[in-house]
Amino acid sequence: MAILGLIYLILLFILCFAFVHFCKLAIVGFKSLKQKTPPPKEEKPAPKQEPVYYIVEKKRSKRSYGEPKEISFKK
Repeated sequence: MAILGLIYLILLFILCFAFVHFCKLAIVGFKSLKQKTPPPKEEKPAPKQEPVYYIVEKKRSKRSYGEPKEISFKK
């Protein structure tokens, strides 16, 4: 009999949990139905502007390189 009571208790908890969340979602849904959505604004095409040109300088390569640095690691 204790097992049967436990099953009823778990079932009642699940039903109440589902009912409460269903009611909360229904309230949110009704509130969203009451709010009027503003009509979408018509976007006007932007007037064409002249293109912007950028001056890019090439990176100059070195003619000669110095001695390479030696890296010593601790052992």
